[in-house]
Amino acid sequence: MNKFSSNSLAKLEQCDPILQILFNEVIEVIDCTILCGHRGQEEQDKMFEEGKSRCIWPNSNHNSVPSIAVDAAPYYKGIPHIRWDKKSLYRWYFFGGIVCAIAHELDFSIRWGGDWDGDTYVTDQTFNDLPHFEIVYN
Repeated sequence: MNKFSSNSLAKLEQCDPILQILFNEVIEVIDCTILCGHRGQEEQDKMFEEGKSRCIWPNSNHNSVPSIAVDAAPYYKGIPHIRWDKKSLYRWYFFGGIVCAIAHELDFSIRWGGDWDGDTYVTDQTFNDLPHFEIVYN
């Protein structure tokens, strides 16, 4: 049975209850880790400067309290979760599909950074943020 580490749980607790419910369901299906919930100004500015975010403080969904965005990664024992080789990319897309399917089953509207426009064509993105999931309020 998969379970979050105390570090992942602390980051998930920074997130909106919808994301907490979602990822508590996700962990039952696939082992994963929470990389980031809320981001303060210093961390957000650093992510922007490094090109890992397109938003400056306070415009990221990670900057709200609670955060309406979470960064999560698949966890495979013995394999670092943040790798960008071709083989690992398949794992990221597989993970993103699982998260999106569970969100759909829970009737939660989310957006994934691997398919920003939600059209299921993952090759038409101009900015890939594969760990990123955010709540979409209609």
